[in-house]
Amino acid sequence: MIVDKVGAPINQNDKAKPDTSHGVILYVEDVSVSFDGFKALNDLNLYINDGELRCLIGANGAGKTTLMDVITGKTRPDKGKVSFGQQVDLLELDEAEIARAGIGRKFQKPTVFEELSVFENLELSFAGDKGIITSLFHKLTSEQTDRIREILVTIGLVPETNYPAGRLSHGQKQWLEIGMLLVAEPRLLLVDEPVAGMTAQETERTAELLTSLAGKHSVVVVEHDMAFVRSIAKKVTVLHQGTVLAEGSMSEIQANPEVIKVYLGEEDA
Repeated sequence: MIVDKVGAPINQNDKAKPDTSHGVILYVEDVSVSFDGFKALNDLNLYINDGELRCLIGANGAGKTTLMDVITGKTRPDKGKVSFGQQVDLLELDEAEIARAGIGRKFQKPTVFEELSVFENLELSFAGDKGIITSLFHKLTSEQTDRIREILVTIGLVPETNYPAGRLSHGQKQWLEIGMLLVAEPRLLLVDEPVAGMTAQETERTAELLTSLAGKHSVVVVEHDMAFVRSIAKKVTVLHQGTVLAEGSMSEIQANPEVIKVYLGEEDA
């Protein structure tokens, strides 16, 4: 059961409506995580505004993946608070409950069912606790079918609707997986290195897709490709040694002496 900070149950019908009356959808406050004496996160504070697209950058080992793991319930912090909106304490929920609460995560490597069609992959995302076979024989409602068609337009895969997912290019598989997350209508999307291995054209299309999602969704993008970050970022957070080193517009980040020293000057690290 999903509960708020004071222990009251939260209606599953309200899962996509966290309290964002203060304009913030994600609160990460004083979070620390240690692994065998190594501090992966060190009193980290991060606030994501409702509907914004935020880019998260940092050298390898800066804490980006650990932060995503904490937000999605894969890793429990040693201390700190993580809240979804004003009420939902994410540290009280497991990974499945966090996903149902309205937080979707896309990993770097796309994981789609290659033998199934693009449409069937999206259909499976309505499955919930059903198995694959049960889901494929379950008749979609008209609202679900309309939702899939809407998502196909959003991710640019209408011509490939009936193609086996295995026939898609790398970039198209990435878009399909984003579409599979969108089926659940998450309020917050965490996207890990979305353009790794993409062609220039696919990278440009991905920038358009992620930008189009901001507003209805809050989107956090972890990325090493600085050209891509420059193309989409309005606000950038730089992590270093498990804490926030700097935050601001891309021009502010590029001009920050500390960022230049520890990250932008070490892009190949």
